Amino acid sequence: MNVDELFQKAGVPSKRKLDPIRDPNEIYKSAKLSSNGSRHAQVEDGDDIEAGPAPPPEDGEDDGDYGPSAPPVEDDGDDEEGRFFGGGITAQEKEILDFMDSNTAAPADDLLTTDKIDLSWLKKTALNFEKRITRNAELRARHEDDPSKFIDSEADLDASIKALSILSEHPELYADFARLGCVSSLVSLLAHENTDIAIDAVEIINELTDEDVAASDEQFSSLTDALLEADLLGLLVSNFSRLDEQQEADRTGVYHALSIIENLCSRRETADQIGKHTELLEWLLSRAKKSESPIVSQNKQYAAEILAIMVQSSPANRRRLASDELNAVDTLLTLIAPYRRRDPERGSFEEEYMENLFECLTCLVDDPLGKAKFVEAEGVELCLLILSSADIKGKLSKPACLRLLDHAASFSSEVSLKIVEAGGLKTLFTLFMSGDKSSDKDNKKKNKSKTTTLSKQDIEHLLGIFASMLRHLPAATATATATADDSTTGAERIRLLAKFVEKNYAKTSKLIRLRREYAARVSHVDEAIKAEENLDEDEAFSRRLDAGLFCLQTIDVILAWLIAEDTGCRAKIRELLKDRDEDFGTLARTLREQMAGVDGETEEGRDTGEMLKALLEFLE
Repeated sequence: MNVDELFQKAGVPSKRKLDPIRDPNEIYKSAKLSSNGSRHAQVEDGDDIEAGPAPPPEDGEDDGDYGPSAPPVEDDGDDEEGRFFGGGITAQEKEILDFMDSNTAAPADDLLTTDKIDLSWLKKTALNFEKRITRNAELRARHEDDPSKFIDSEADLDASIKALSILSEHPELYADFARLGCVSSLVSLLAHENTDIAIDAVEIINELTDEDVAASDEQFSSLTDALLEADLLGLLVSNFSRLDEQQEADRTGVYHALSIIENLCSRRETADQIGKHTELLEWLLSRAKKSESPIVSQNKQYAAEILAIMVQSSPANRRRLASDELNAVDTLLTLIAPYRRRDPERGSFEEEYMENLFECLTCLVDDPLGKAKFVEAEGVELCLLILSSADIKGKLSKPACLRLLDHAASFSSEVSLKIVEAGGLKTLFTLFMSGDKSSDKDNKKKNKSKTTTLSKQDIEHLLGIFASMLRHLPAATATATATADDSTTGAERIRLLAKFVEKNYAKTSKLIRLRREYAARVSHVDEAIKAEENLDEDEAFSRRLDAGLFCLQTIDVILAWLIAEDTGCRAKIRELLKDRDEDFGTLARTLREQMAGVDGETEEGRDTGEMLKALLEFLE
């Protein structure tokens, strides 16, 4: 018989809940530290009535049969009357409560009462903590088949674990806590036979690593390094496999374990180290794709969020997840596919879940390996299906999908080619022209049932895709190595340029209108910046970006490409600019400013600088 069975056989539905006369929160599970670091049971002030059984009535007012009746020996059933006229508990329940009561009677000096939380207190607490771990282990080994012999030591150990919570208010002791070996001992409790003890340890580690703890980088590092050295990640994964999320206590334990991983990922170095734990990444992926109905649970959403956090902070983690071993790109594409035709409920865990899936994919395709896997897994085709869906449902996924495609197309000729091959030009330019008055007149009846309003972010991502395609699609000129394949003869590039020419240069005209809007916003901010004195350069640049500087620069790059490659577009753009007394020099100034901000130390930066320099030659 083990300790879990002793709790469960008391006729209660959960291993961590008990329904005796006393409130178990006062007895065992919820003892809290007082503000001075002491741990006491709290008792309400009454009328000075002594504890214990009631005294006998005076003057022989009854027959001498007083006090609660003895608990039944064999009958474990519910006795409603017994709750009021008898003991109200079974003999086995009484036995459990007796063991718990023995813990509340611990001597005051054993609870390490002190008014000052310092190194001396920590040493005493550490010694007491280690003693209780050792005592519990000894009794468990000696009385493996008789939980009644070690249940009181388990309660003492539980109290010692909870007593460590106060450390989160004193991070200056973290380094000493690790040096004394307590971190390793605390982590070892994740392997305790009693999952309640393991969950308690997880909760305390979560508190100690919480982002709200006012710890310095050095203090936090001393703790996290010790945690990882003690194989925290391996023990967390082992607990994931043994905790049953159908039980509320276990489900909470999994949540706190995920929270620990999130806390550790706050440092990029730690996030890299966590990403090396393949078993953890595999579990996160499997938990994120675990089928749940009818709603997505908090832990499923949290698993997806942890994945997104890990790839946001670490390029190395992007490569690991995109690898053949984990194949995360294919898994994540499968998980976002259902949102083509339906929306998650707003404000639900499922909405956050969907957003995290897209965020994770967006980070993965920023890596060259992720882009290749995205094309291989038909991610471009899926994105175009989502974007072309006429169903009003699925609209929540469209902005995230557009952002994903923008990141995928950046610095990738393969993605740009696949967009054209999959018929994506029609989809993207239809979106681009949606809400445009001239376009609406031509297609009023056709588009009557599907009105789309583009946000600033949507426009930014569409412009980014067009700029990437103009930069990376093969040129429409034959070379010595050209083959009959369209990808080398430039047919896709010709088809893209044709979109800006068709319908009397409607798309080119919209580019000019957008340029005027963004230029006006940036100009307004520039005037405000000039009026302010001692404004930080970074703050000024941030304001200009918020006003639309990036979109203005992207539009001018697109216009420069059109001027360089199509004589008809060149004439049309010159004509439209002249309406506002502008010329190609206006575009050239934007490109020069952009070129000045390019990082020449990176390969991508050097390539961008060379492209801008070449385009400037066509504007002068």
